[in-house]
Amino acid sequence: MKAPTLLRGFNFLYFALLAMFIPFLPVYLGEQGLNPAQIGFIIGTGGFVTIIAQPLWGMISDKTRTIRKVLLVLLLCSAVTGYLLFDSSSYVGLILFAMLLYFFLMPIDPLAESLNFRISEAAGISYGSIRTYGALGYGVMALLTGYVLSYFGSQGMAILFVAISLTSFIVSWCMPDAPVTGKPVTLDSLKLFLSNKETLLFLVLIFISSVPARMNDTFLGVYIRELGGSPELVGQSFFIAAMSEIIVFALSFWWLRKGKELIIISISGAFYFLRFFISAWITDPHLLAYLQILQILTFPVFYSAAIQYLYSIVPEEWRATGQTVLALLFFGVSGILASYAGGALYEAFGGKALYLTISVMSFTGMLFGLILYRIYGKKSTA
Repeated sequence: MKAPTLLRGFNFLYFALLAMFIPFLPVYLGEQGLNPAQIGFIIGTGGFVTIIAQPLWGMISDKTRTIRKVLLVLLLCSAVTGYLLFDSSSYVGLILFAMLLYFFLMPIDPLAESLNFRISEAAGISYGSIRTYGALGYGVMALLTGYVLSYFGSQGMAILFVAISLTSFIVSWCMPDAPVTGKPVTLDSLKLFLSNKETLLFLVLIFISSVPARMNDTFLGVYIRELGGSPELVGQSFFIAAMSEIIVFALSFWWLRKGKELIIISISGAFYFLRFFISAWITDPHLLAYLQILQILTFPVFYSAAIQYLYSIVPEEWRATGQTVLALLFFGVSGILASYAGGALYEAFGGKALYLTISVMSFTGMLFGLILYRIYGKKSTA
């Protein structure tokens, strides 16, 4: 079987695992009796674990010059810890196994994205034609998980998580590794990458834009449940969001232009603002679920443009590490602030105040993106 076909299958399966973990961990913790502040504490602490784990596994991948073998180790460990997490009910057990799953599951994302980009380049196909299947897997599993949690409980989630993890392991075993650069890995090249002013400002933009997105990812399910929505509706909301991504990723070869990444990121920031501002005023959980259709103009646009811009400025031999830095900001550092601050804000003032706050943050990110485009964008298109 050809490498792009196997990679599409892997994207479907891995993002299915993320769909069980990212949106449903807060819901699962809530079902176990935890309040928003406790949920925020666990997910925020998971962000600290991610900060350590993602660079560690990214460096291991770069040093050993293999992505596939690292993925195999991470998937096997994720299967075990995922089962233990969804089979646990004690507060200590929930914290322990959640942290372990953050350590093994989250580092797969930047490695998988690096694999997507490098194999798509080698095969002469668009990145979006592969990443589309990740959105499909996320959406299908988000929908399915809502029903599994409602009808079979946490034990059903535990078994399903293991089954998907082991299937991902088999697909990864059959995949070829990514093409590797002939350049040796050097610390000097990484220092040059991090010391570049344009790079640092870009990473600041990613951070500002990621915090509100991560707050929404963490507390959307909790907010829907508070408004009277069911676990099935939580799954449906994330299904709508993920399905809306597919067309954007699939057509990325058409709309994503080199040199236009910063303005595209700014446009996505404007729609993030609109989405979160409207969310603050909605009291019907079904309307809130339907509003997730605006995902079509936010995350896939933002993330595709961010990856392309990153790869235009990162040294070739540090692409996996550069991808890790991007994922680290989106899922790690920003996730810590989003979870701790978001949990405290939600507990003290409620969901409406949370969404008004993140709408302001998204608007700030949009303005900062426009400033960077004015400084660097025209230089890139010259």
